[in-house]
Amino acid sequence: MWRTSGRHHHEVLVVHRPHRQDWSLPKGRRRRRESALECALREVREETGLRCAAEEELPEVRYTDRQGRARRVRYWMMQAVSGEFRPNDEVDETRWTPIGVVGELLTHEHELVLVSGLRLVRARVA
Repeated sequence: MWRTSGRHHHEVLVVHRPHRQDWSLPKGRRRRRESALECALREVREETGLRCAAEEELPEVRYTDRQGRARRVRYWMMQAVSGEFRPNDEVDETRWTPIGVVGELLTHEHELVLVSGLRLVRARVA
């Protein structure tokens, strides 16, 4: 998720997952018969309380998790349409973070690469 705050100041929403003690981008597992985009919209809503409008898809991210399993995650640029955050079982805090410094907060390197790509996409739009 991203937004413009002030004059061409882009921010990204990051979530804190207390059970993993990390800061990350919203994500989750796809349900049976659910498209990747439906999953992304649902997971963002569940984790942040925000209903979003999806924009363009970003490059997929592949990584190996702590148990050595290969993971593939697809992300979309999104903007909030409605809703508000309330702490929940998965996420206890969210932060809108300037895109230029979000790397100081994100825990996982594979997400830093993704945000760098978002930074370039947003620069083309501005």
